[in-house]
Amino acid sequence: MNPQIKAFFDAATGTVTYVVHQGDGSDCAIVDSVLDYDPKAGRTSTGSADAVIAFVRMHHLRTVWLLETHAHADHLSAAPYLKQAVGGRIAIGSHIAEVQQAFARVFPQAPGVRREFDHLIEPDEILTIGALEVHALHVPGHTPADLAYRIGDAVFVGDTMFMPDVGSARCDFPGGCAAQLYRSVRSLLALPPATRLFMCHDYPPAGREAKWETTVAEQRAHNIHIHDGVTEEQFVEMRTRRDATLPMPVLLLPAIQVNISAGQLPDAEENGVRYLKIPLNAF
Repeated sequence: MNPQIKAFFDAATGTVTYVVHQGDGSDCAIVDSVLDYDPKAGRTSTGSADAVIAFVRMHHLRTVWLLETHAHADHLSAAPYLKQAVGGRIAIGSHIAEVQQAFARVFPQAPGVRREFDHLIEPDEILTIGALEVHALHVPGHTPADLAYRIGDAVFVGDTMFMPDVGSARCDFPGGCAAQLYRSVRSLLALPPATRLFMCHDYPPAGREAKWETTVAEQRAHNIHIHDGVTEEQFVEMRTRRDATLPMPVLLLPAIQVNISAGQLPDAEENGVRYLKIPLNAF
């Protein structure tokens, strides 16, 4: 059974949020939500999430899952805000523990303080959205915890690959591995050629509007980094060289400390203000 999919593109972070459902009045899942964050002002807002909420309510959908493909480094998750508004369980791959441990040195928290996800998804686990089956595919490389979600003829690929003219995700975060990413992407590209692939991000080249849907066949033929014929050795060499030139994502420090805690913002301190931590000279 194939899903109906509604996409919401956040131009500020290049992120795509998806609502996956079977039509009006059905169960749904929300994949990779965005909490708007202004790094200059240190201010959060909910315009992106509110658009998702409006769609869910307009179509009388019942939210059962709030799925994360991984702990994002480029935006804050709005999953707790969405859970409060429309319900659902916040879930991520079980290998998130490796990502939490990797960042524990710079974002230490007392035992019991870190918020937990409602559900940790094991590789190859099957979830349900009404009559839809969600097959969790472990696709490490960008981070150890990345999952792709296969639902009918659609796969939500997270940060494994981008549109064919953009290529592939970086692998220089803690626990990242270009060789693993190559194998993860090739496992996705072994699916039937007509399989629809939905990107987590798009960073369109000049002159192209943002896009987020492609197919296995298109990626195999045209992806600039990992099309058919590119060997693992060639990909690792390219990815390693390219990653060495990339700056840190603008929102990495705010985003990662929130997202490894299931999207929960820190508690307010005695003055009633919440604070994010910015570690100095730690990277």
